[in-house]
Amino acid sequence: MEKRKIFIGADSAGYELKQTVIPYLKEKGYEVIDCGTTSSASCHYPEFADAVCTRVQEDLHGSFGILICGTGIGMSMCANKHKGIRAALCSDTYSARMTRAHNDANLLCLGARVIGVCLATDIIDAFLGAEFEGGRHQVRVDMMMSLEK
Repeated sequence: MEKRKIFIGADSAGYELKQTVIPYLKEKGYEVIDCGTTSSASCHYPEFADAVCTRVQEDLHGSFGILICGTGIGMSMCANKHKGIRAALCSDTYSARMTRAHNDANLLCLGARVIGVCLATDIIDAFLGAEFEGGRHQVRVDMMMSLEK
């Protein structure tokens, strides 16, 4: 599978995990673009969700996004407000694999206070290693995307 560009962002709660994930992804051969935050100082997660989603929107078929906050919930809610974004909050590898295979998710959200580093990298590997199956799932993705009004 071709390695896609990955845009990554986090708020203050996700900063440390993001700083661990970036070199992990680069080591695997991905081009990683850090969209912030640049420290663990208090900040507002919607800003970083918007930064990552805007970049993924520019290349909907050629890139992925990863967003990290304390629970992953706020980031996923913000991300799914963006046209063309199918963000999934995953805390296990099965969900990460299935959201790519069945939902053609293009953005992964993680909760730094919910999962540890080892599980986070396993989830990322499952997400990035899976491919969209199309077929009956494409019909459902099309139906989902038609809900954007």
